[in-house]
Amino acid sequence: MKYLVTDHKWKAEVQKIEWERIHLHIYLTLEKEGRTVSDTQKMRFYLVDKMLGMAMAELCILKYENGQYHLTTNITNPGNCACIPSGIYGLFISDGENTVAVAEYAYRIFGKLADYSRNFPYNGGQKVYTVNFGVKEGEDNLPFEMTILAAAKTNTDFPALVHLHDRIHPVNNIRATWLSSKNFLRRSYQFYYKKYKKKRAYTVLFLTEQNDQIASNLKAVMERMQQRGMEKEYTILTSARFGARGNHGFKSWLVLVKKLASSGIVFVDDHAPVLDWLKLSDDTKVVQLWHAGAGFKSSGYSRWGHPGCPAPQSAHRQYSYGISGSQNIAHFFSEVWGINEEQVLPTGMPRMDEYLNQERRVEVEQKLREKYLLCKEKKVILFAPTYRGRSKLTAYYPYELIDFEKLYELCGDEYVVFFKMHPWVPEAVPIPKQYQDKFVDVNKFPDINDLFYITDLLITDYSSNIFEYSLMKKPMLFFAFDKLQYAYSRGFHRAYEESAPGKVVYTFDELLTAIREQDFEFEKVEAYVDFSFDHIDCNASDRVIDWFVLGQIPVEMQADIDTVRNHYREMQKIVFENPELGEEQRDRSTV
Repeated sequence: MKYLVTDHKWKAEVQKIEWERIHLHIYLTLEKEGRTVSDTQKMRFYLVDKMLGMAMAELCILKYENGQYHLTTNITNPGNCACIPSGIYGLFISDGENTVAVAEYAYRIFGKLADYSRNFPYNGGQKVYTVNFGVKEGEDNLPFEMTILAAAKTNTDFPALVHLHDRIHPVNNIRATWLSSKNFLRRSYQFYYKKYKKKRAYTVLFLTEQNDQIASNLKAVMERMQQRGMEKEYTILTSARFGARGNHGFKSWLVLVKKLASSGIVFVDDHAPVLDWLKLSDDTKVVQLWHAGAGFKSSGYSRWGHPGCPAPQSAHRQYSYGISGSQNIAHFFSEVWGINEEQVLPTGMPRMDEYLNQERRVEVEQKLREKYLLCKEKKVILFAPTYRGRSKLTAYYPYELIDFEKLYELCGDEYVVFFKMHPWVPEAVPIPKQYQDKFVDVNKFPDINDLFYITDLLITDYSSNIFEYSLMKKPMLFFAFDKLQYAYSRGFHRAYEESAPGKVVYTFDELLTAIREQDFEFEKVEAYVDFSFDHIDCNASDRVIDWFVLGQIPVEMQADIDTVRNHYREMQKIVFENPELGEEQRDRSTV
């Protein structure tokens, strides 16, 4: 791409820089010969590695308003499902044919550059991905310069004398290579891949590393394949174990690797730690059938830089596809997994096929009312919040916030309350004995979705259980007593109050008042359903099978996937002429 910046006809100034989690936002003004340029169709904005003369990201134009371009990119995935690599970047502006300007900072923001810089630690704080804004020394103007560095913990001691024997460690090298269990398993994967290569296309693996049994979406799809008689043509394999915290023997690992190597299609339902270090073959189709419909909690790359976040390369990067309830919410999932939005297809949740079956609903509802006689001719309030704490090992809920006495008085002759805590919360609900005629601990009940059939009011907080419950078209309340702390420690991937399909309260007294006054903001439920569901039927499992197993993805969706992938590849073929390249390379060689 020809470099016309030295003609000095164009001027581009960065007026503001903002961050939204992993999304970098840049506000820029653009002029040609003193006149504002507002051509959002023609203009292109690239982050160009000044050492290589290659674009690593094209900034998307969100909008043009008040004389400014609002540009953005996701630093963990600018379109190629990988982080923007380490390098020194300039912001190059193109008219589609030539580089017409290189952005500079506006003088009024120059003193704030340190505030715009960000560090994203990962790997337990041992490594960090940094994004720093600055300028090159010796310049007369203020050219935009963004430095990205993926760095690791290093020794800060004063250099000491190094002996040859300090550098030669043959025993350690052998242990780290040939005797490494992970390396052995990687070689085993390659061996089994070659052995079963001809059969892989017709072998499907259902994999969970978060449970000791196949359940939820995995179970629904697997059973539907069996109902359709697909076992005659396909070999169906399963692997269910607690991979993150289980103490597995070498045989267990070898069996898992063999199944992965022999499977052309792998369905997962959550984070699978084995895929963090075992790279599957490029012809393996990995489909994420994540259990969460659409909650608020950030996870994966949405909370990059927070404790427990993934590394730049992780299991998520191996997903070929993911699923969601609608195209409207696909970007929530793609951000979490670090893949492109177009790869998240709106099949709906397979586990909801059974949930939406009307005959089953009548049968289950009758059994529940026979089981829980106290709810006869009463309205049922289901108290079902998510857990607090960093992990399954530390999960809890602050029961002291529940005023059982006031809640009991409120129930009167109208309500009973079921308490269903998150499965990770081990402590039983401390219901006082004198209130047990209206309060019930249903933690041992296996499927919360079934309880939704007889629930008249759901009380939750940040849980994704609102996804299924919303289809009952019944009211919800959101008890967000710790919203600020939760937003800081866990994070939200969308505005909480605006997205919650019901009234948000912050104290238990406010919760009681909302129930007493029937103040649920129920109108939000219908809007939430319209936004979150493209299909409300019992065919999600069939769509997953047809689209991913049989390869019948709708033509327009596959075209969108290919367009994004090809656009990034074509962008990287562009050669950006830059007079500074030679100088930059000389500077680099002297470091």
